[in-house]
Amino acid sequence: MSYQYDLVAIGGGSGGVAASRRAARHGAKCAVVEFDRYGGTCVNRGCVPKKIMWYGAHIAHAIRDAEGYGFDVEQKGFNWTQLVEDRENYIRRLNGIYEKNLTGENVDMLNGHGSLLDAHTVQVGDKQVTAERILLAPGGTPDVPNIPGAELGISSDGFFELKTQPKKVAVIGAGYIAVELAGMLHALGSDVNLIIRKQHFLREFDDILSSTLTQIMHDDGLQIVNNTEIDSLQKVGDQIAIVPKQGGEQLGPYDQVIWAIGRRPLSKELNPQAAGIEVDQRGYIPTDKWQATNVDNIFAIGDVTGRAQLTPVAIAAGRRLSDRLFGGMSDRHLDYSNIASIVFSHPPIGAVGLTENQAREKFGDDIKCYNATFTPMYHAFTRHPQKTAMKLVVQGADEKVVGIHMIGEGVDEMLQGFAVALKMGATKKDFDDTVAIHPTSSEELVTLV
Repeated sequence: MSYQYDLVAIGGGSGGVAASRRAARHGAKCAVVEFDRYGGTCVNRGCVPKKIMWYGAHIAHAIRDAEGYGFDVEQKGFNWTQLVEDRENYIRRLNGIYEKNLTGENVDMLNGHGSLLDAHTVQVGDKQVTAERILLAPGGTPDVPNIPGAELGISSDGFFELKTQPKKVAVIGAGYIAVELAGMLHALGSDVNLIIRKQHFLREFDDILSSTLTQIMHDDGLQIVNNTEIDSLQKVGDQIAIVPKQGGEQLGPYDQVIWAIGRRPLSKELNPQAAGIEVDQRGYIPTDKWQATNVDNIFAIGDVTGRAQLTPVAIAAGRRLSDRLFGGMSDRHLDYSNIASIVFSHPPIGAVGLTENQAREKFGDDIKCYNATFTPMYHAFTRHPQKTAMKLVVQGADEKVVGIHMIGEGVDEMLQGFAVALKMGATKKDFDDTVAIHPTSSEELVTLV
């Protein structure tokens, strides 16, 4: 049978674009379906605008710290509106670059919502296109709970639509998005409460990271309200109050409440049942190591699969998939083990490999941990010093490094190289045999005893 395209990707985010461009380079005729701006969550409502806001918050900390180094600096104000306008102009330029790159690779851009009619046909608006292979890369969207008054709050998407800075904010959630938004807002001058359902946040990370960041937040004046489940939100004049399930006094009122309780995959919108695609109870589309769904010619990458929901993962998976399907690389696929990740908290967090608890579950007592907690040189003179903490998790007689966990100034930039070492199977002796770069915080990882 003849098809209009060799590959149609539903989703113009980083994964769908990367896969389509790589396939086109291999000679495939490709199209990308997208109803919104190209670049997906990462470019428009995620990594990129988040990092810009993080840089702004980082500069606010630097201004505060300047006094310790002898500078007479006064922060006379902060123009949230200007930063947002400049950020959005930057993102629009990125949108244009994405479109230019697709055009340059002769990939067709089909604008509209994409859904499946069958295993080879995609509905885009009022038109239909056919493809030999279909790639599902629609991404995800923020979750909002089904409770009274939930609509009074905004999601992380709504955070990036704020034109003015809220003075008093509640951020609800315990994952990295909640921690990042709370830290940014606090550093930029908002009065922030981080409200979490259990005792600790970042529970999927190593305990040393959560405990260290909790202490830093407390010392910095960011209030953490833990063990709190929410019954409802209520309007109080122009503000919003939070009613806890446990009873007692309302929290707030706040100028803004931000839901950061997780994300759901945009699988339902794909009409997967029309092509016989399996979807699990949470809405994720299961795939094998080849990114294949249960339907032979349909593949899925990125957040919709529920695996390692990070932009570089979607890009890597998409490129490898196209190399295999169209480039003759029969064994090309993504290895999902030991993927490094960063939390842009204040200070940032970096992690790769197994946490201590995960390593003990997998290897029992055949592990050892090396730890260091110290005040980095940067904070030797600042009025608000922050600790740096590091942990190496090693396994076996040769002490193979199976986990690296760090929090502190600059760890976001130092982790990449150490992630390569872990991926290559480095041992503690390999770290010890590497001459330290002094004076740096990163030298601690090669001098741990």
